[in-house]
Amino acid sequence: MSNKKVQVKREAYAKKQEERGKKIVMWIFAGLILLALAYMVWTFSMVSM
Repeated sequence: MSNKKVQVKREAYAKKQEERGKKIVMWIFAGLILLALAYMVWTFSMVSM
């Protein structure tokens, strides 16, 4: 394999990894927001008792 082919493959892999990383970060934040909302609902239900 020539050096250019290796470079192109490496760049494509890096781009794929970056996209996956962004998706994972988005899912983590979405999960944290959902947990925060669930905690708020639980807290308000405990206060109103």
